[in-house]
Amino acid sequence: TIKKLMNLIVLEPPAAGKGTQARRLGARRGLKHLPAGEMLRTEVASGSELGGNLKSVMDAGQLVPDNVMVAMIAARIRAPDCANGFVLEGFPRTVAQAEALDAMLGERKISLDHVIQIVVNQEAMVERVSGRMECDQCGMSYHETLDPPFLAGECDDCAGTEFVRRPEDQPEKVRARLIAYDEKTAPLLPYYRERGVLNQVDGTASV
Repeated sequence: TIKKLMNLIVLEPPAAGKGTQARRLGARRGLKHLPAGEMLRTEVASGSELGGNLKSVMDAGQLVPDNVMVAMIAARIRAPDCANGFVLEGFPRTVAQAEALDAMLGERKISLDHVIQIVVNQEAMVERVSGRMECDQCGMSYHETLDPPFLAGECDDCAGTEFVRRPEDQPEKVRARLIAYDEKTAPLLPYYRERGVLNQVDGTASV
């Protein structure tokens, strides 16, 4: 089957499932999944000049400048595994970043086909995130109500009985992250809607 070249961005609040959906879209359409965080780590590990610059910024606890992020994405999408298109996840997060990304793609005559927003209910999101836990022994992930171990209190993978929760998954911290998302990322929605590429899907439906 011939797959149409397609370039996508997936937007979502914290833990709404963008990683899962971006991977599934990539696999189904033959597109390269490009998570921003993973691209950063890969570039740093490569030992390139750009990777060295990124490492210095990240080691100093600073945010990676937008122009550096866009340069990294520009280099990445030239790779052969992006020949059929890409699914970008985790970038852009602000209108300024979106404008910089559009300018870079325009220079390369690359079109952005769709921006997919995963829409979630905030309180449902708090419940989803704050219920997450991991086996302290093997790191297997669970949710206390949505995806608990088969046997209560025992890891399916290693039979461990100790489970831990990440500090950032506390309800008050999840709410703070959602507020920050709304303040910084929500303006992207009218930006992409005006360009006719925004698509919204229900993030509370089944995978």
